[in-house]
Amino acid sequence: MTEKTPLHDIIAARIAQQGRITFADFMGACLYEPGLGYYTSAGRKVGAEGDFYTSITVHAAFGRVIAREIAQMWRCMDTPADFTLVECGAGNGRLACDIMDFLAEREPEMYRGLRLVLVEKEPSLEAAQRDMLAAHVGRLEWLAPEEFAAGGFTFSGCLYSNELIDALPVHRVLRTPEGLRELYVTLKEGEFVDEIGELSTPAIAEHLQRVAVELHTGQQAEVNLNGPEWLAAASHALRRGFLLTVDYGYPAEELYTPLRKTGTLLCYYRHQTEENPYIRLGLQDITAHVDFTSLIKRGEELGLQKVWFGEQYRFLMSAGIIEELEELECSSMSDEEKLRLRLTLKKLIVPQGGMGDTFRVLVQSKGVADPKLLCQRRIGF
Repeated sequence: MTEKTPLHDIIAARIAQQGRITFADFMGACLYEPGLGYYTSAGRKVGAEGDFYTSITVHAAFGRVIAREIAQMWRCMDTPADFTLVECGAGNGRLACDIMDFLAEREPEMYRGLRLVLVEKEPSLEAAQRDMLAAHVGRLEWLAPEEFAAGGFTFSGCLYSNELIDALPVHRVLRTPEGLRELYVTLKEGEFVDEIGELSTPAIAEHLQRVAVELHTGQQAEVNLNGPEWLAAASHALRRGFLLTVDYGYPAEELYTPLRKTGTLLCYYRHQTEENPYIRLGLQDITAHVDFTSLIKRGEELGLQKVWFGEQYRFLMSAGIIEELEELECSSMSDEEKLRLRLTLKKLIVPQGGMGDTFRVLVQSKGVADPKLLCQRRIGF
């Protein structure tokens, strides 16, 4: 399906009025235009009925392992009476529910002083989150991203996100013989096309310099200026505690390798990948892999300590997936059910092209001296 959507006409009218726009502005409209963007319109985005799967949709064990680590964070903070969880990009609340269920069951002392703040762009998801988290509704609060970014909200505890940064709008750049140029979006015979021009902001070149990257001639790439900006807002909100970021991406030297000549921009529609972002506007997801080096470096500038960074399978293995498997083996499930669940959980931890090494986990701390987290445990690999 490639027919034009209402969003197509809106963006086309903007370009006709003001001229070409950055790809970041185009992507922002496609994903977040009120009522029409991919993430601001009704409909299932994740799972069998949506356009892609995430670790959350594989099994509750993913959230349970994160909950184990969050409980350890609470202990590293000397078990405060009040502890706030913040999830940015909470979706339908499935991950938050898995975490809260575990903490209510296994960490009653922590749970007594726990509150959960959900930050979500799509207002209609509040009802779904309320239903999903019905058992914990007395501890829930909601916050619009604009309120989160404004700086008035502060907390102590843990802010976590899963596949948030990859959905923030990116600039597209191209290294030419004349230097670094930007790829804009313009109209030609009624269709959206790329147009090469000077950089829209010096922050793009400064970003690449900060992560010590110089593209090769002919190489395209994405530059996510919104990720470090979001991190600044998160750091400002966090008085003391931890940030836990799960997403697919690489350190800068891997992300911007010359072998990756056309960047990492991809679209997802009904579990199929699509390289053309100029079709199905508002109906397909648009993403780019995360530059974790920029998040680590910006974090250091903001006073955030990098506690741990690595592949998802390493995080899960160290933080508790083994314990989850052991509990599975001791349960009253049939052997057939146990086998099926073991195969399901393998999807979360299998490296070499699976979720296990495609996704990375970054843990940063603020105001916590020498934290000892579960993910820092040495496992035999």
